[in-house]
Amino acid sequence: MRILLTNDDGIHAPGLELLEAIAARLSDDVWVCAPAEENSGAGHSLTLSQPVRLHRHGEKRFAVAGTPTDAVNLALRKLFPDRQPDLVISGINHGENLADDVTYSGTISAAMEAALAGIPAVAMSQAFRDSGHGFSAAEAWAAKVLAPLTAVPIARRTVINVNFPALPAEAVKGIRVVRQGFHDYARGSLVEGVDPRGRPYYWFGLEDIEHTLDHGTDLEAVGDGYISVTPLHLDLTHHASLGTLAERYAG
Repeated sequence: MRILLTNDDGIHAPGLELLEAIAARLSDDVWVCAPAEENSGAGHSLTLSQPVRLHRHGEKRFAVAGTPTDAVNLALRKLFPDRQPDLVISGINHGENLADDVTYSGTISAAMEAALAGIPAVAMSQAFRDSGHGFSAAEAWAAKVLAPLTAVPIARRTVINVNFPALPAEAVKGIRVVRQGFHDYARGSLVEGVDPRGRPYYWFGLEDIEHTLDHGTDLEAVGDGYISVTPLHLDLTHHASLGTLAERYAG
């Protein structure tokens, strides 16, 4: 099995190093193509206004001066002329990607780019929340989560979003397959300051986001000490509204 690894935290991120070690247990054909720098919150952005450069960091390790989407796009077009990867894994992200935050996530978007190309894709994130447990849960549980995903086909144009709770490995209660949750917005905090040249700046923060802990969601699962596994798909159509809108435009 050929596996491509990527992330949004950058080529030198400890979560990617951990993911490489985990992927090596699954295959001897593991490739890495990740952004050269951190791109957290980049979403599904594609660089169009300037060239994107590819830098080699080893036999099968590459960095891209661009976004997570750029990294996957360029890897699929340039690194694999003979055979595409059988699986793309994005992560392991420093921080959870839950509920509607998936729309901001470069980690999720890198996996989405692979899914758009018809390649099974998994995004993996480790919650931290100043817990002091680091990647403990992901290190112990990631291979257990990946094993069933490599044994059965993943639906086309679907991303499997995995989040590990901010707990020591032995405290994780298990794995739950759940739906995407939703946040209660107002959206985070806004930090205002003045730079050394006297110009105002603004810095978005996330600490004030309220979580809506509906039953059966990724938010609830991780909050209860479980690993959440959520299938996300790329069809954003609200199908229930199609009939109503069609009636309004019917002439």
